[in-house]
Amino acid sequence: MSQQPATDPSGDPLRVICVAYNPGDELRAFASSLARATTRAYELVIVDNGERTDAVVDLEASGAARVERHRDGNVGYGRAANAGAAGLKASWLVVANPDVVWEPGALDLLVEAGEADPTAGSLGPRVLNPDGTTYPSARALPSLAAGAGHALLHAVWPGNPWTRAYRQAQEAITATEPHAAGWLSGACLLLRRAAFEQVGGFDERYFMFFEDVDLGDRLGQAGWRNVYVPAARVTHLQGVSWKHSPAPMIRAHHASAKRYLFDRWGAWWQAPVRWAIGVGLAVRERVEVALSERERRPAR
Repeated sequence: MSQQPATDPSGDPLRVICVAYNPGDELRAFASSLARATTRAYELVIVDNGERTDAVVDLEASGAARVERHRDGNVGYGRAANAGAAGLKASWLVVANPDVVWEPGALDLLVEAGEADPTAGSLGPRVLNPDGTTYPSARALPSLAAGAGHALLHAVWPGNPWTRAYRQAQEAITATEPHAAGWLSGACLLLRRAAFEQVGGFDERYFMFFEDVDLGDRLGQAGWRNVYVPAARVTHLQGVSWKHSPAPMIRAHHASAKRYLFDRWGAWWQAPVRWAIGVGLAVRERVEVALSERERRPAR
């Protein structure tokens, strides 16, 4: 736990919620870099969706983190984050992956941007890939055409116009000042408690993936802005906990994509489009699972 005096009006520290699944050294790196990311009082809450690893045990034993485990086991990202946020009184909370490394002062920059903009319901940093390139973490909400085009084609035709528009990659790379986006990556997200509570937190129907897209959409509909703060920087290692067995996550991604698209375009007259999207997603899921299994086979 941070030993800095609390500065929040509630008197409570900012809460950093880290949803973890069998984490290792990446969680230790997360915790140590977090200590340099802010001068504010904070509490680190690890919601452990997996087995009790040494990294989790050590952080809990040292007092650096409070660990929670849901009685139902692995409940997915959004439901675990909601559980970690329960009872919060501070003005701000962070939801982040354990394979994120904070740059010094990054969390302070996010909070300062939020305090300067009372319309900001969520704020996200510039997310860097391990090679130092910028990941497109601030994106437009998918339209029906863009969502379908991106969902069906991005794996086989990454340069298609729908994926390019969806990601807003060039804007994310070149931006230097805070600006609004349709949604922000849930890999590292600062949330205003009032906004998060107003929309009911994450939609727990999403086990993994698209819960951040859905949250950004609902925040926007409620009158809040999703603000990208490129001066704040983190590095995301991406998928450390499930790279050894990607098939379940591929299936979860496609299930969440289908839920999101069907929720937004559920009118009776859009049924043929939903059918086409469903078929396309099912085909793409099978292809991606097959490719992932082929890559895991030992070379002969």
